[in-house]
Formats: sequence, C-alpha cells, structure tokens
Amino acid sequence: MSWIVFSYSLPSHLGSSRRVAIWRRLKRLGAITFNSGVYVLPNKEDCLESFQWLAQEVQEAKGDSVVMKVEKFEGLSDNEVMEEFRKACREDYKELNERLLKLEKELSTKKSKQIKDRLRSLENQFLEIAKVDFFQSPYGKETMNWIKKIKHKIDSVPSTAPGLPSFPIEDYKNKKWVTRPCPHVDRLSSIWLIRKFINKNAKIRYADNPLPDEVPFDMKGVIFGHHQNLCTFETFLTIFNLQGSNLKIIGEIIHEIDLRDGKFFHPQTEGIATILDGWRQAGLSNEELESHGIVLFEGLFSALSRDMQATSLKDTKSSTKKK
Repeated sequence: MSWIVFSYSLPSHLGSSRRVAIWRRLKRLGAITFNSGVYVLPNKEDCLESFQWLAQEVQEAKGDSVVMKVEKFEGLSDNEVMEEFRKACREDYKELNERLLKLEKELSTKKSKQIKDRLRSLENQFLEIAKVDFFQSPYGKETMNWIKKIKHKIDSVPSTAPGLPSFPIEDYKNKKWVTRPCPHVDRLSSIWLIRKFINKNAKIRYADNPLPDEVPFDMKGVIFGHHQNLCTFETFLTIFNLQGSNLKIIGEIIHEIDLRDGKFFHPQTEGIATILDGWRQAGLSNEELESHGIVLFEGLFSALSRDMQATSLKDTKSSTKKK
C-alpha cells in the first residue's frame, strides 16, 4: 500500500489564525501526523487532490509545501499506519457516543419530533467522521449500530406490508410498463430494477393514465406502488422476492429519500438526494432522467457489491489468521 504525505511551513510573521485554519482543514480531511509538519492520507485520488489544494493555499500565503507519494514508512507496517487512522477517529466517535447515550436516556421524556431532529443532527456528525474513517474503525460500526438502535426505538414499525402477493419474474419479462412523468427517486430506482432483473429492454411509457396492456408502477392504487410504510422499490423487492444485502441497502436509501421518516440511515443517502434534486432543477426530460438514473443506481449497486466483497474477504482472512 502507498500513502500521500503533505508537509508545509508558513512564514513566521503570519498570525495564528492562518495556522489554526490549516490545522482544522487537515483535521477535517482526516490526516494523521507522526511528527509536527508532516501529515499523511491514504493514496486515493480525492485525498491527493485535497492535499494539492491545501499546498496551493500555503504557497499563496508565501509558505512552503510539498506533496509526495510514499510507498512505506521506515519502522511502520501498513497495518500499523492504518491502525493510527482508526485511533484518530476513536475520540470523535467516543464524543458522539456520549451524546447518543444522553439522547437515548431522554427518549421517554422528550417528544418524538424533538428526538428525531436531534438524532438527525447527530447522524450528520457521524457522516462527517465516517468520511475520513478510511479503514472502517470498529468504533464507527458501534456508533452506526447505536444510531440504528435509537431509530428502532423511535419508530418500531417494521418495513413490511403483510398480504402482498408473490409473483414470478418470468411472468413479467415481456410486459409493458407505465409510470408518472418526471420520475424521481422511487420511479427511477424502480426503472433500474426492472431493467436489471426483469427485462433489460423493457418498454416504459410516461403517462398519468395506463393503457390496458401496461403494468403501472408508482401510481395511486396499483399493486406496484406504496403499501403501508413500503416505497415502490421495496414493494418490487417484496413481490419478486429479490434478495441481497446490496438491494436491501438501496431499498433503505430510496425509502429515506422518498418518505423522509428517519427510519433508515446510510451515508450515501444525502449525496444521492442532492444529485436527484439537481437533475430535477435542471429540467431534464423523462428519457434523460431515466438514462441518468440507470447509471446512478447501477453505480451504487456495483459499489455496494464491491464493498461487501471486500468486507467478506477481510473477515475470511481474519478468521483464517485466528485459526
């Protein structure tokens, strides 16, 4: 593994405010330091770009800076360096956990709306920490589980809809589909699901009134729509018995963007919501939204699949070492 190293110095006549500002930037980037003036990040494109912008800022202040790639630190293994990154997140997670503990104790005395608002604020803080938790600190998993636990206590209604039928995918491979114009998150993700798992060449029409030979989805009063607290995407998963942790996570992300009930928490949610809002404001056509949405959700599906494979491989190696 390789690393990106940033070193800098500022003119002595500069005030402390500039030094403090750069220190705060480095902290927000998640950089660690082994000695004063030398900071380290993993060798990732976004990390390199962040250091390059910071180096430019130092040079504009008449200081000196250098960004370099390092293959290995003398006397430190890659695992030891990764552990330093995990430790750097520990205090932030610890502070956040203390706030979560306080919030959990107030569940019975505060109104649900107040608790949800404060929990959302704590979730945003978690996201900021998670952005720089490059090597999946165990403290982060504990914090995420705690957030989910509090969410479950606030809203204990499960995402299920008893009574939904079960259909074989084969019966829908040659169907024509119709949904409302100007598709947003639930419809776009459902279109990706149809093309991914049912028929990649499926005909999808945008209209408010379905024709007799069309299967409507995400429309009022149809089987492939909202049921109780399920969004349309989740309904598709349930009816066609589509399983897999990556599909489940995508469903929870869609659920949160579409319903905003605070039931699920994933770090990708806000970024995807922002992208979709940008497309809506840009006034894209139905066809443009559809093509963009398919690329977006295919990318999300692939990224989640890759992360899960990496986690599985890591757990397998860890288990083998223990044996």
